[in-house]
Amino acid sequence: MNFVILIIAKLISKISTLLNLGHGSTWPGHIALKLKNNFTRDILQNSKTKIILITGTNGKTTTAKLLQTILGNSGKKVFLNSSGANLLNGITSSIILKSDLLGNLHSDYAIFEVDENALPQIVKDISPNFIIALNLFRDQLDRYGEIDTIARRWKEAYRKLNHTIFVINADDPQVAFLGQELKNVHYFGLNNQKFEQKNQQHASDSILCPKCGSKLEYETFYFSHLGKWKCAKCGLKRPIPELLKIDHYPLLGTYAVYDILAAVQLARLLKIPQEIITRSLINFKPAFGRQEIMNVNGKNIQFFLSKNPTSFNESLRTIYELNPKQMLLVLNDRIPDGTDVSWIWDIDFETLLDTDTKLYLAGDRVYDLSLRISYSDSHRFNFKIFENLRSAIGESLKNTKPNNTLYVLPTYSAMLDIRKVLTGKKIL
Repeated sequence: MNFVILIIAKLISKISTLLNLGHGSTWPGHIALKLKNNFTRDILQNSKTKIILITGTNGKTTTAKLLQTILGNSGKKVFLNSSGANLLNGITSSIILKSDLLGNLHSDYAIFEVDENALPQIVKDISPNFIIALNLFRDQLDRYGEIDTIARRWKEAYRKLNHTIFVINADDPQVAFLGQELKNVHYFGLNNQKFEQKNQQHASDSILCPKCGSKLEYETFYFSHLGKWKCAKCGLKRPIPELLKIDHYPLLGTYAVYDILAAVQLARLLKIPQEIITRSLINFKPAFGRQEIMNVNGKNIQFFLSKNPTSFNESLRTIYELNPKQMLLVLNDRIPDGTDVSWIWDIDFETLLDTDTKLYLAGDRVYDLSLRISYSDSHRFNFKIFENLRSAIGESLKNTKPNNTLYVLPTYSAMLDIRKVLTGKKIL
Protein backbone atom coordinates (compact mmCIF):
# COMPACT_ATOMS: atom_id res chain seq x y z
CA MET A 1 0.00 0.00 0.00
CA ASN A 2 2.79 2.46 0.93
CA PHE A 3 4.52 1.69 -2.38
CA VAL A 4 1.44 2.70 -4.39
CA ILE A 5 0.91 5.84 -2.29
CA LEU A 6 4.53 6.88 -2.75
CA ILE A 7 4.30 6.53 -6.54
CA ILE A 8 1.10 8.59 -6.68
CA ALA A 9 2.45 11.27 -4.32
CA LYS A 10 5.80 11.59 -6.09
CA LEU A 11 4.00 11.88 -9.42
CA ILE A 12 1.79 14.69 -8.06
CA SER A 13 4.88 16.55 -6.88
CA LYS A 14 6.58 16.15 -10.26
CA ILE A 15 3.55 17.41 -12.19
CA SER A 16 3.16 20.37 -9.83
CA THR A 17 6.79 21.38 -10.38
CA LEU A 18 6.76 20.88 -14.15
CA LEU A 19 3.61 22.98 -14.58
CA ASN A 20 5.01 25.69 -12.28
CA LEU A 21 2.07 25.23 -9.92
CA GLY A 22 4.33 25.25 -6.86
CA HIS A 23 7.10 23.19 -5.31
CA GLY A 24 4.89 20.25 -4.39
CA SER A 25 5.43 20.87 -0.70
CA THR A 26 1.90 20.13 0.58
CA TRP A 27 -0.24 18.28 -1.96
CA PRO A 28 1.71 14.98 -2.00
CA GLY A 29 1.36 14.71 1.76
CA HIS A 30 -2.29 15.73 1.65
CA ILE A 31 -3.10 12.98 -0.84
CA ALA A 32 -1.00 10.38 1.02
CA LEU A 33 -2.77 11.08 4.31
CA LYS A 34 -6.16 10.90 2.60
CA LEU A 35 -5.31 7.47 1.25
CA LYS A 36 -3.84 6.27 4.56
CA ASN A 37 -4.20 8.40 7.68
CA ASN A 38 -1.29 6.77 9.53
CA PHE A 39 1.03 6.94 6.51
CA THR A 40 3.58 9.25 8.18
CA ARG A 41 3.81 7.16 11.34
CA ASP A 42 4.12 4.01 9.24
CA ILE A 43 7.06 5.37 7.23
CA LEU A 44 8.96 6.76 10.21
CA GLN A 45 8.56 3.96 12.73
CA ASN A 46 11.34 1.81 11.21
CA SER A 47 13.54 4.67 10.10
CA LYS A 48 16.96 5.37 11.62
CA THR A 49 16.73 9.05 10.68
CA LYS A 50 16.75 11.23 13.80
CA ILE A 51 13.83 13.66 13.96
CA ILE A 52 14.21 17.27 15.10
CA LEU A 53 11.04 19.36 15.55
CA ILE A 54 11.31 23.15 15.80
CA THR A 55 8.25 25.01 17.05
CA GLY A 56 7.29 28.47 18.25
CA THR A 57 5.60 31.56 16.88
CA ASN A 58 8.65 33.27 15.38
CA GLY A 59 11.98 31.98 14.10
CA LYS A 60 11.23 28.39 13.06
CA THR A 61 12.47 28.66 9.49
CA THR A 62 15.66 30.51 10.39
CA THR A 63 16.51 28.07 13.19
CA ALA A 64 15.89 25.11 10.89
CA LYS A 65 18.10 26.58 8.17
CA LEU A 66 20.86 27.35 10.69
CA LEU A 67 20.79 23.83 12.07
CA GLN A 68 20.68 22.30 8.59
CA THR A 69 23.76 24.34 7.65
CA ILE A 70 25.72 23.29 10.74
CA LEU A 71 24.84 19.60 10.43
CA GLY A 72 25.47 19.61 6.70
CA ASN A 73 28.92 21.12 7.19
CA SER A 74 29.69 18.37 9.71
CA GLY A 75 29.12 15.75 7.02
CA LYS A 76 25.59 14.73 8.01
CA LYS A 77 22.82 14.11 5.48
CA VAL A 78 19.94 16.40 6.40
CA PHE A 79 16.57 17.36 4.94
CA LEU A 80 13.80 19.64 6.13
CA ASN A 81 10.25 20.54 5.23
CA SER A 82 9.64 23.55 3.01
CA SER A 83 9.20 26.83 4.82
CA GLY A 84 5.53 27.42 5.50
CA ALA A 85 4.63 23.77 4.93
CA ASN A 86 4.69 23.20 8.68
CA LEU A 87 1.50 21.18 9.14
CA LEU A 88 1.39 17.39 8.95
CA ASN A 89 0.72 17.36 5.20
CA GLY A 90 3.80 19.51 4.56
CA ILE A 91 6.00 17.34 6.76
CA THR A 92 4.62 14.22 5.08
CA SER A 93 5.35 15.72 1.65
CA SER A 94 8.99 16.29 2.60
CA ILE A 95 9.25 12.68 3.77
CA ILE A 96 7.75 11.44 0.50
CA LEU A 97 10.17 13.50 -1.59
CA LYS A 98 13.20 12.26 0.36
CA SER A 99 12.27 8.59 0.60
CA ASP A 100 12.74 5.88 -2.02
CA LEU A 101 9.80 3.90 -3.43
CA LEU A 102 10.06 1.43 -0.55
CA GLY A 103 9.63 4.25 1.96
CA ASN A 104 13.25 4.20 3.15
CA LEU A 105 14.92 7.42 4.27
CA HIS A 106 18.67 7.70 3.81
CA SER A 107 19.30 10.88 5.80
CA ASP A 108 20.92 11.17 9.20
CA TYR A 109 18.56 13.93 10.35
CA ALA A 110 15.16 15.30 9.38
CA ILE A 111 14.45 18.82 10.61
CA PHE A 112 10.78 19.78 10.63
CA GLU A 113 9.53 23.23 11.52
CA VAL A 114 6.13 22.75 13.12
CA ASP A 115 3.22 25.15 13.45
CA GLU A 116 2.82 25.88 17.15
CA ASN A 117 -0.88 25.12 17.12
CA ALA A 118 -0.40 21.85 15.21
CA LEU A 119 2.39 20.49 17.40
CA PRO A 120 0.20 18.44 19.80
CA GLN A 121 -1.44 16.62 16.87
CA ILE A 122 1.79 16.13 14.95
CA VAL A 123 3.63 14.41 17.83
CA LYS A 124 0.91 11.76 17.77
CA ASP A 125 2.28 10.67 14.39
CA ILE A 126 5.91 11.66 14.78
CA SER A 127 8.06 10.65 17.75
CA PRO A 128 10.84 13.27 17.80
CA ASN A 129 14.33 12.74 19.12
CA PHE A 130 14.60 16.48 19.78
CA ILE A 131 12.24 19.43 20.14
CA ILE A 132 13.35 23.07 20.05
CA ALA A 133 10.76 25.36 21.68
CA LEU A 134 11.53 28.94 20.66
CA ASN A 135 8.80 31.27 21.92
CA LEU A 136 5.10 32.02 22.08
CA PHE A 137 3.62 35.31 20.87
CA ARG A 138 0.15 36.39 19.83
CA ASP A 139 -0.35 35.24 16.24
CA GLN A 140 -3.49 34.54 14.22
CA LEU A 141 -5.83 35.03 17.17
CA ASP A 142 -8.78 34.15 14.94
CA ARG A 143 -7.49 30.56 14.80
CA TYR A 144 -5.10 30.01 17.71
CA GLY A 145 -6.50 31.98 20.63
CA GLU A 146 -4.26 33.42 23.33
CA ILE A 147 -0.80 32.00 23.97
CA ASP A 148 -1.70 30.39 27.30
CA THR A 149 -4.10 28.12 25.39
CA ILE A 150 -1.28 26.88 23.17
CA ALA A 151 1.04 26.54 26.18
CA ARG A 152 -1.45 24.24 27.92
CA ARG A 153 -1.71 22.06 24.83
CA TRP A 154 2.08 21.91 24.55
CA LYS A 155 2.31 20.84 28.17
CA GLU A 156 -0.08 17.93 27.64
CA ALA A 157 1.79 16.84 24.51
CA TYR A 158 5.25 17.08 26.10
CA ARG A 159 4.26 14.84 29.01
CA LYS A 160 3.87 11.90 26.63
CA LEU A 161 7.29 12.31 25.00
CA ASN A 162 9.43 10.34 27.44
CA HIS A 163 12.39 9.85 25.13
CA THR A 164 12.58 13.32 23.61
CA ILE A 165 15.37 15.81 24.40
CA PHE A 166 14.08 19.39 24.70
CA VAL A 167 15.92 22.62 23.93
CA ILE A 168 13.92 25.47 25.47
CA ASN A 169 14.09 29.27 25.57
CA ALA A 170 14.65 30.24 29.22
CA ASP A 171 13.78 33.90 28.55
CA ASP A 172 10.17 33.22 27.55
CA PRO A 173 8.19 32.58 30.78
CA GLN A 174 5.42 30.46 29.24
CA VAL A 175 7.86 28.31 27.27
CA ALA A 176 10.42 27.97 30.08
CA PHE A 177 7.74 26.92 32.59
CA LEU A 178 6.95 23.87 30.48
CA GLY A 179 10.44 22.54 31.10
CA GLN A 180 9.83 22.07 34.83
CA GLU A 181 8.20 18.68 34.42
CA LEU A 182 10.54 17.41 31.70
CA LYS A 183 13.48 15.08 32.30
CA ASN A 184 15.72 15.82 29.33
CA VAL A 185 15.70 19.60 29.01
CA HIS A 186 18.41 22.13 28.08
CA TYR A 187 17.90 25.89 28.21
CA PHE A 188 19.30 28.74 26.15
CA GLY A 189 18.93 32.46 26.80
CA LEU A 190 20.54 35.87 26.43
CA ASN A 191 23.04 37.62 28.68
CA ASN A 192 24.35 40.53 26.65
CA GLN A 193 24.02 44.24 27.46
CA LYS A 194 24.10 45.03 23.75
CA PHE A 195 20.60 43.63 23.35
CA GLU A 196 19.03 44.97 26.55
CA GLN A 197 16.06 47.33 26.50
CA LYS A 198 15.20 49.67 29.35
CA ASN A 199 11.43 49.40 29.16
CA GLN A 200 8.92 46.67 28.44
CA GLN A 201 7.10 47.04 25.14
CA HIS A 202 3.41 47.83 25.44
CA ALA A 203 2.61 44.88 23.15
CA SER A 204 4.29 42.33 25.43
CA ASP A 205 2.27 39.13 25.52
CA SER A 206 3.29 37.17 28.61
CA ILE A 207 3.47 39.45 31.64
CA LEU A 208 1.86 37.13 34.22
CA CYS A 209 3.43 34.23 36.03
CA PRO A 210 2.49 30.97 34.27
CA LYS A 211 2.38 29.22 37.66
CA CYS A 212 0.41 31.53 39.97
CA GLY A 213 -0.88 34.31 37.72
CA SER A 214 0.88 37.19 39.51
CA LYS A 215 2.62 39.93 37.56
CA LEU A 216 6.19 39.03 36.68
CA GLU A 217 9.18 41.16 37.61
CA TYR A 218 11.99 41.74 35.10
CA GLU A 219 15.63 42.51 35.74
CA THR A 220 16.20 42.97 32.00
CA PHE A 221 14.08 43.04 28.83
CA TYR A 222 15.42 41.85 25.49
CA PHE A 223 12.26 42.24 23.44
CA SER A 224 8.52 41.83 24.03
CA HIS A 225 8.19 39.60 27.14
CA LEU A 226 11.57 37.90 26.72
CA GLY A 227 14.17 38.70 29.35
CA LYS A 228 15.43 37.90 32.84
CA TRP A 229 12.21 37.35 34.76
CA LYS A 230 10.95 36.10 38.12
CA CYS A 231 7.77 35.91 40.18
CA ALA A 232 8.07 37.50 43.62
CA LYS A 233 4.97 35.71 44.88
CA CYS A 234 5.55 32.02 44.10
CA GLY A 235 9.30 32.07 43.49
CA LEU A 236 9.21 30.85 39.90
CA LYS A 237 12.12 32.33 37.98
CA ARG A 238 14.01 32.11 34.74
CA PRO A 239 15.93 28.81 34.54
CA ILE A 240 19.69 29.11 34.28
CA PRO A 241 20.57 28.82 30.56
CA GLU A 242 23.38 26.54 29.47
CA LEU A 243 24.11 28.75 26.47
CA LEU A 244 24.11 32.53 26.79
CA LYS A 245 26.30 33.90 24.02
CA ILE A 246 28.30 32.90 20.97
CA ASP A 247 31.15 34.44 19.02
CA HIS A 248 29.41 35.26 15.74
CA TYR A 249 25.90 36.46 14.87
CA PRO A 250 25.19 36.14 11.12
CA LEU A 251 21.81 37.88 11.26
CA LEU A 252 20.57 41.29 12.37
CA GLY A 253 18.19 41.90 15.27
CA THR A 254 17.71 40.60 18.79
CA TYR A 255 14.97 38.19 17.70
CA ALA A 256 17.41 36.42 15.35
CA VAL A 257 19.93 35.96 18.18
CA TYR A 258 17.55 33.53 19.88
CA ASP A 259 17.28 31.45 16.70
CA ILE A 260 21.06 31.29 16.51
CA LEU A 261 21.40 30.31 20.17
CA ALA A 262 18.79 27.56 19.77
CA ALA A 263 20.51 26.05 16.74
CA VAL A 264 23.96 26.20 18.35
CA GLN A 265 22.65 24.70 21.59
CA LEU A 266 21.33 21.63 19.80
CA ALA A 267 24.44 21.37 17.63
CA ARG A 268 26.55 21.23 20.77
CA LEU A 269 24.31 18.53 22.22
CA LEU A 270 24.95 16.59 19.02
CA LYS A 271 28.70 16.94 19.64
CA ILE A 272 29.34 19.05 16.54
CA PRO A 273 32.88 20.56 16.84
CA GLN A 274 32.98 24.27 17.67
CA GLU A 275 35.08 25.14 14.62
CA ILE A 276 32.38 23.70 12.33
CA ILE A 277 29.66 25.62 14.17
CA THR A 278 31.59 28.89 13.89
CA ARG A 279 32.42 28.39 10.20
CA SER A 280 28.76 27.57 9.50
CA LEU A 281 27.59 30.79 11.15
CA ILE A 282 30.12 32.92 9.29
CA ASN A 283 29.04 31.53 5.90
CA PHE A 284 25.31 31.29 6.67
CA LYS A 285 22.81 32.37 4.00
CA PRO A 286 19.31 33.33 5.28
CA ALA A 287 16.18 31.39 4.34
CA PHE A 288 13.86 33.12 1.89
CA GLY A 289 12.06 36.09 3.37
CA ARG A 290 14.08 36.04 6.60
CA GLN A 291 16.54 38.90 6.05
CA GLU A 292 17.11 37.43 2.60
CA ILE A 293 18.60 39.86 0.09
CA MET A 294 17.62 39.76 -3.58
CA ASN A 295 19.23 41.83 -6.31
CA VAL A 296 16.84 43.17 -8.95
CA ASN A 297 18.16 45.38 -11.75
CA GLY A 298 21.23 46.21 -9.72
CA LYS A 299 19.26 47.20 -6.60
CA ASN A 300 19.03 45.28 -3.34
CA ILE A 301 15.74 44.22 -1.78
CA GLN A 302 15.90 42.86 1.76
CA PHE A 303 12.95 40.93 3.22
CA PHE A 304 11.94 40.99 6.87
CA LEU A 305 8.95 38.68 7.37
CA SER A 306 6.60 40.56 9.72
CA LYS A 307 3.53 38.52 10.54
CA ASN A 308 2.50 39.63 14.04
CA PRO A 309 3.10 42.65 16.32
CA THR A 310 6.28 41.24 17.86
CA SER A 311 7.97 40.31 14.59
CA PHE A 312 6.86 43.58 12.95
CA ASN A 313 8.22 45.66 15.83
CA GLU A 314 11.51 43.79 15.84
CA SER A 315 11.83 44.17 12.06
CA LEU A 316 11.28 47.93 12.40
CA ARG A 317 13.72 48.12 15.30
CA THR A 318 16.41 46.32 13.31
CA ILE A 319 15.87 48.34 10.12
CA TYR A 320 15.75 51.67 12.01
CA GLU A 321 19.44 51.29 12.84
CA LEU A 322 20.22 50.90 9.11
CA ASN A 323 18.88 54.38 8.27
CA PRO A 324 16.31 53.21 5.68
CA LYS A 325 15.28 55.49 2.84
CA GLN A 326 12.54 53.32 1.30
CA MET A 327 10.27 50.71 2.87
CA LEU A 328 7.53 48.57 1.34
CA LEU A 329 4.92 47.37 3.86
CA VAL A 330 2.47 44.71 2.62
CA LEU A 331 -0.43 43.49 4.77
CA ASN A 332 -2.59 40.50 3.78
CA ASP A 333 -5.30 38.72 5.75
CA ARG A 334 -5.39 35.33 4.06
CA ILE A 335 -5.49 31.96 5.82
CA PRO A 336 -1.68 31.69 6.27
CA ASP A 337 -1.63 35.20 7.76
CA GLY A 338 -4.72 35.07 9.96
CA THR A 339 -7.86 36.98 9.06
CA ASP A 340 -7.77 39.26 12.11
CA VAL A 341 -5.44 42.21 11.42
CA SER A 342 -6.27 44.21 14.55
CA TRP A 343 -2.71 43.46 15.72
CA ILE A 344 -1.39 46.28 13.52
CA TRP A 345 -2.49 48.71 16.25
CA ASP A 346 0.22 47.20 18.48
CA ILE A 347 2.98 48.10 16.02
CA ASP A 348 5.19 50.87 17.41
CA PHE A 349 5.42 53.02 14.28
CA GLU A 350 5.75 56.16 16.38
CA THR A 351 9.00 55.07 18.04
CA LEU A 352 10.49 52.71 15.46
CA LEU A 353 9.95 54.58 12.20
CA ASP A 354 11.73 57.68 10.93
CA THR A 355 9.56 60.35 9.33
CA ASP A 356 12.20 60.76 6.60
CA THR A 357 11.63 57.19 5.37
CA LYS A 358 9.42 56.94 2.29
CA LEU A 359 6.73 54.27 2.82
CA TYR A 360 4.95 52.28 0.12
CA LEU A 361 1.84 50.47 1.36
CA ALA A 362 0.16 47.53 -0.38
CA GLY A 363 -1.68 44.27 0.27
CA ASP A 364 -5.23 43.05 0.70
CA ARG A 365 -5.65 45.26 3.79
CA VAL A 366 -3.68 48.27 2.60
CA TYR A 367 -6.33 50.72 3.79
CA ASP A 368 -6.29 49.28 7.32
CA LEU A 369 -2.52 49.73 7.32
CA SER A 370 -2.74 53.29 6.02
CA LEU A 371 -5.36 54.15 8.66
CA ARG A 372 -3.09 52.83 11.42
CA ILE A 373 -0.16 54.91 10.19
CA SER A 374 -2.40 57.97 9.78
CA TYR A 375 -3.31 57.74 13.47
CA SER A 376 0.33 58.22 14.52
CA ASP A 377 -0.57 61.44 16.30
CA SER A 378 2.46 63.73 16.24
CA HIS A 379 4.24 61.93 13.40
CA ARG A 380 3.75 62.86 9.77
CA PHE A 381 4.87 59.82 7.83
CA ASN A 382 5.42 60.05 4.09
CA PHE A 383 3.49 57.16 2.55
CA LYS A 384 1.76 56.18 -0.68
CA ILE A 385 -1.04 53.63 -1.07
CA PHE A 386 -1.13 50.99 -3.83
CA GLU A 387 -4.04 48.68 -4.55
CA ASN A 388 -1.88 46.77 -7.03
CA LEU A 389 1.13 44.95 -5.56
CA ARG A 390 3.08 44.88 -8.81
CA SER A 391 2.76 48.67 -9.08
CA ALA A 392 3.95 49.09 -5.48
CA ILE A 393 7.01 46.94 -6.13
CA GLY A 394 7.77 48.74 -9.38
CA GLU A 395 7.57 52.27 -8.00
CA SER A 396 9.39 51.52 -4.75
CA LEU A 397 12.22 49.89 -6.73
CA LYS A 398 12.28 52.74 -9.22
CA ASN A 399 12.78 55.25 -6.41
CA THR A 400 15.45 53.22 -4.65
CA LYS A 401 18.91 54.50 -5.49
CA PRO A 402 21.59 51.96 -6.51
CA ASN A 403 23.53 52.40 -3.27
CA ASN A 404 20.44 52.04 -1.08
CA THR A 405 18.30 49.06 -0.09
CA LEU A 406 14.55 48.66 -0.38
CA TYR A 407 13.40 47.08 2.87
CA VAL A 408 10.27 44.94 2.53
CA LEU A 409 8.09 44.02 5.54
CA PRO A 410 5.38 41.59 4.38
CA THR A 411 3.03 39.17 6.07
CA TYR A 412 3.53 35.54 5.03
CA SER A 413 1.28 35.32 1.98
CA ALA A 414 2.42 38.79 0.94
CA MET A 415 6.02 37.60 0.97
CA LEU A 416 5.09 34.77 -1.40
CA ASP A 417 3.23 37.21 -3.65
CA ILE A 418 6.21 39.56 -3.84
CA ARG A 419 8.63 36.76 -4.61
CA LYS A 420 6.31 35.49 -7.33
CA VAL A 421 6.32 38.94 -8.94
CA LEU A 422 10.11 39.14 -8.75
CA THR A 423 10.92 35.57 -9.82
CA GLY A 424 7.84 34.44 -11.71
CA LYS A 425 7.57 31.33 -9.56
CA LYS A 426 5.35 30.14 -6.74
CA ILE A 427 7.04 29.02 -3.54
CA LEU A 428 4.36 26.58 -2.34
